[in-house]
Amino acid sequence: MTDDKVKRRLTTVLCADVYGYSRLMEADETGTLETLRRYRTAIARLVERHDGRIVNTWGDAVIAEFASVVEAVQCAVEIQQEISSQDSDAPQANPMQFRIGINLGDVMVDGSDIYGDGVNIASRLQELADPGGVVISSSVYDQVHNKLSVGFDCLGQRPMKNIAPLTSYRLTLGGRTAGQGSFPIEGSATPLERARAPRMEDRRVAPSSTNVVTAWLRKLPRPVAVALTVSAFLILINLFAGHKIWFHWPVAAILFAVVLRTALGHRPQSDSKPER
Repeated sequence: MTDDKVKRRLTTVLCADVYGYSRLMEADETGTLETLRRYRTAIARLVERHDGRIVNTWGDAVIAEFASVVEAVQCAVEIQQEISSQDSDAPQANPMQFRIGINLGDVMVDGSDIYGDGVNIASRLQELADPGGVVISSSVYDQVHNKLSVGFDCLGQRPMKNIAPLTSYRLTLGGRTAGQGSFPIEGSATPLERARAPRMEDRRVAPSSTNVVTAWLRKLPRPVAVALTVSAFLILINLFAGHKIWFHWPVAAILFAVVLRTALGHRPQSDSKPER
């Protein structure tokens, strides 16, 4: 008897395609195809470096799978870095940018091809990515968020065609999405580069005394804040205007008025009608 049971496996799927491919082809077919071949060669090299394999290519899309989730995300980041670097070396009027989606899920295996929701979700995540960006599923995030020196921006549950909504994350670093600058991987930076990189704590500006006082006054009731402000103003006038001290009388009167108003304001109103 032949075994017709469908083979399945858990794998990490990377899906990449060119943003605005039809527009690029309309503008320059020959140049677009040449650029696409060059980028596909670079993608294949990076996929192999991270122990992955190219599953399929059609049109402008690339499907790859990886045994390691971390290697898949590292590969995606390096792909965007490589493409960005090549664009910088040879600026073009219409640069080619890829969008990448990554999902960890169960797939059906047929020879060298893979099918199923695991692949479809990666494709839909790629559609959520910005040009030059990377979007990952929550299953990928759970595996890599504490293993890579990148940030993650939660996109929430976005609707996707023919796929139930699921939480996704966009890769970020220092406020930039993938593709908008260098994207170091944990352990890739040299000690000198790490020493030169400013820490986030060093970038925080200490609040001034004026801001602290202003914030404190805003927390107080308005009559109290006004009384304290006027009193401080009178004290300053007295100190800078002459040697005779007189500010204590108006300040005392102001503070007494505030205390009296506060006390009267909190007096129970016995004549008021009870609520029903």
